[in-house]
Amino acid sequence: MKYIDIHSHLDICKNIPKIIENFKNGIILTVGVNSKTNKKALLLSKKYENVEACLGGYPTDLLKLKGEETDNEIKFIKENKEKIIAISEIGIDLKENSKDTLEKQKENLGKFVNLAKSLNLPIIVHSRYAEKETIEFLEKFEYKKIIMHCFSGNMKLVKRILENNWFLSIPANVKNSKHFQKIIEIAPIKNLFCETDSPFLHPDKLRNNEPKNVIESYKKIAEIKSLKLNEVKNKIYNNYKRIFY
Repeated sequence: MKYIDIHSHLDICKNIPKIIENFKNGIILTVGVNSKTNKKALLLSKKYENVEACLGGYPTDLLKLKGEETDNEIKFIKENKEKIIAISEIGIDLKENSKDTLEKQKENLGKFVNLAKSLNLPIIVHSRYAEKETIEFLEKFEYKKIIMHCFSGNMKLVKRILENNWFLSIPANVKNSKHFQKIIEIAPIKNLFCETDSPFLHPDKLRNNEPKNVIESYKKIAEIKSLKLNEVKNKIYNNYKRIFY
């Protein structure tokens, strides 16, 4: 059983070989947010045995594309379906983008959800400042392989996610976050994953987070749920094998 960082932006981390060495006995999922970073994710997964590629389109990046460019990216992902493990990072963002872009963001997200369904792959979802809107939209697809990444919505929405039997990914900054600690309290461990969002969200509020720090998420889950660390590692690894394979 291995520790798993289910969401990182390895391509923009500093000193990637050192980061890989620091977490050589773990599994790192690195995500793409646009055409350039999707290609980089594939290269990193090919180069490093413990790196898995997830390809997607960040909502802000997709808004910059013309319709056919989005479709071309989806075609590229289909062509590389045997080399990837999830569709990510995708979602809706109303912090970086105005609310009048919401319908277009939904249209873009829908294309990637349908892609994931056709490939039977999990989706890892960004929902910043649009938590309710994102959940309501995703519910229409009746898809279960949904992981809400770094979810910042209120506990009513967390419970709604759990009622849908989706998953929540706990970032390493849970070490100092009452919000994510509360999510651990109410979520069954069968609905949890762990992540770092490297190089962001350092557990000690420093710069340049890295995948090895995902252990802070595991530790906090163990502490709150009164489990041994190895139990948490095994249960989350089983979640991973169940959803990704």
